[in-house]
Amino acid sequence: MDKDPDRNLSEIEERLRFFKDIGADFVFKTKRPPARPDPAASPAPPPGGELPPPSRDIGLVHEEILRCRKCSLAGGRTQAVPGEGNFRTELMFVGEGPGHDEDVQGRPFIGRAGQLLTRIIAAMTYDRADVFITNIVKCRPPDNRVPHRDEVEACAPYLLEQIGAIRPKVIVTLGKSATDFFLPDAIGGMTSIRGRFYTWRGLQVMPTFHPSYLVRSEGNKEIKKMVWDDMRKVMAFLGKK
Repeated sequence: MDKDPDRNLSEIEERLRFFKDIGADFVFKTKRPPARPDPAASPAPPPGGELPPPSRDIGLVHEEILRCRKCSLAGGRTQAVPGEGNFRTELMFVGEGPGHDEDVQGRPFIGRAGQLLTRIIAAMTYDRADVFITNIVKCRPPDNRVPHRDEVEACAPYLLEQIGAIRPKVIVTLGKSATDFFLPDAIGGMTSIRGRFYTWRGLQVMPTFHPSYLVRSEGNKEIKKMVWDDMRKVMAFLGKK
């Protein structure tokens, strides 16, 4: 246990400042307006209908991901990053792909953007271990570029198996690449797509900005508040107070 009270106080103050920046008023208030998906605003599920029952244990899927050589990304990786978290969660986060820190450590979202995501998850009254975090591609693209279509297609069966095994109530897509995977027909950029629920194979999808965009826009509190507004809708849908 950390016995340094000054350090503990500093960490608490930093977290409260973050909550204030994003407008996380649940820290100070006990009530929030309810929010539910708008069925009329949600596009029909894509061909393929609802997810099929899981065909194998998710642990076996992750073992295969670690050995995977299906695309050229395998040649430049340190290690694959299957994802981590609760296999029985109601909430899943899906990003674009691993970055440098993730490639080295084999864990998703642990760099600066990942630290911010962890703080957002905490603001939602979840622990990081309560949710599941992964990416549409499991190996780092060179120079953190956007994954190519063939790379996404090679990795897609793994992501679909993960979703099929976990069956979360809500999938939060982080950024345009992840959103395009689930909502290829959505029109516009993230500013126009984010902030409302879409139905995908019987599950609810909430698009929002990637944490790395928030890091790059560090001084823009409006972006943070938009993300927090998206997460409040997720919390309300999941019955979080």
